Amino acid sequence: MNRKLFCFTAVSFFMVMSALTPHLFAEDYKVGCLFSITGSASWLGEPERNTAEMIAEEINKAGGINGHKLKLYIEDTQGDNTRAVNATKKLIKKDKVCAIIGPSRSGTSMAVIPIVQAEQIPLISCAGAEVIVEPVQERKWVFKTPQKDSDCVKRIYDHLTAKGIKDIGIISGTTGFGTAGRDQLKAIAKEYGMNIVADETYSPADTDMTAQLVKIRNSGAKALVNWSIVPAQSIVPKNMKQLKFDIPLYQSHGFGNVKYVEAAGPAADGIIFPGGRLLCVDSVSDDNPQKAVLKQYRDAYEARFKDKVSTFGGHAYDSLWLVINALKAVGDDPAKIRDYLETSTLVGTGGVFKFSPTDHNGLDKNAFEMITIKNGEFVVLKD
Repeated sequence: MNRKLFCFTAVSFFMVMSALTPHLFAEDYKVGCLFSITGSASWLGEPERNTAEMIAEEINKAGGINGHKLKLYIEDTQGDNTRAVNATKKLIKKDKVCAIIGPSRSGTSMAVIPIVQAEQIPLISCAGAEVIVEPVQERKWVFKTPQKDSDCVKRIYDHLTAKGIKDIGIISGTTGFGTAGRDQLKAIAKEYGMNIVADETYSPADTDMTAQLVKIRNSGAKALVNWSIVPAQSIVPKNMKQLKFDIPLYQSHGFGNVKYVEAAGPAADGIIFPGGRLLCVDSVSDDNPQKAVLKQYRDAYEARFKDKVSTFGGHAYDSLWLVINALKAVGDDPAKIRDYLETSTLVGTGGVFKFSPTDHNGLDKNAFEMITIKNGEFVVLKD
């Protein structure tokens, strides 16, 4: 074969193959992930990392997204603001991601907002504090999948009201999540006629809350609300049991990991908290639009990782699928992804999301079930 014929044949072959199999030459869709995989918030970040990797493997095994392979760039923030900021800059400047999911914590989410806003990269936080997405006009590029902390407060206050309890104590961590929850508990109390007779806090590193609990007991509180994501969620109930302080204990939606229950041991039984339906899939009615999604994700996760599913992994599930749906619809242009997210809907693990230009969370208080702990297991509260 002469050189001209060879070159013509080679070029023709390349052109045909390019037309027939574009996915062989398509660039990867690059998505960043910021998770607290190690450190005090590892019970949040580890299931988030596992979930994101599981979904990406499934997507790529099925051929990718419109012929593009989904490539995740996963960074461990260790729950630290400085690490989160540096990782965000790396994802945007070096890795050239088109969107970011995470961080796991409210404080780290708040720390990276100025960066994604300035760089105009959509971020879907896996953290709970409402201030992450509000005011919306200052959070154009920011969304989140966990339910609102204000809606969590309302569900707790609804239940307390039904029980005729008005005098309550609150105890909260000094993390971003704890501080935001404390602010909501105080702001909404008047609306429900709640009397906050004691207001105590603790640092993330504290290992004993006996002193604060004695003050709360002396205040005459008839119920206690503990708002945190750190190990204190398990320490507070243990300290209450040691003190024989027997009043109803409510936790925030940050309690949605069975590892917190296991760490609290028998003291966890009877705890009440608003949580996502992922924790009690089998109790969800068959006609609930979430049922199929919840069951599919739970079964896949637990079979793959031999571990109980948690709401935190669910936040990553919802966040990544929102990005995947956007990539399918508009490609990897960050501005187009942002615009798509702002009007998107999703039946997810956290609820039925309906985003809008005035709501970058897309959920209301009906996304919660009231859950309690019985014999170390999450069950739907019946009363």
